[in-house]
Amino acid sequence: MGLSLERLESLSLRELSLLFRRDPKGNGLSNVSVTEVRITRDLSFMTIFYSFYQGTEEYYQNLLETNKVYIRFELAKKIKARKMPDLIFKRDTSLDYGNHIEDLLSEIHKKEENK
Repeated sequence: MGLSLERLESLSLRELSLLFRRDPKGNGLSNVSVTEVRITRDLSFMTIFYSFYQGTEEYYQNLLETNKVYIRFELAKKIKARKMPDLIFKRDTSLDYGNHIEDLLSEIHKKEENK
């Protein structure tokens, strides 16, 4: 019996995080944080949500796409997958949204104090 989809997502998240942190090729992946992994039920696609510490989204999207084959190969070795899904990289914007809401609340609070 194979891993459940949720277990596979969790394992993939952990292994990708370790791979990026180690960044054995020294290509900048250590600045990328994997925040979530979603895999389609038929195991065709794995969407990897990421955030980064500095730089631009375009830079990191290109970096991930350029290294997609390497990342997929390394991940397949770690999770011992019979079928390795195609990788899709998407920036996780939830942190940006949270920061925006926090800024709006701070602005409202300041306006209330100045009344």
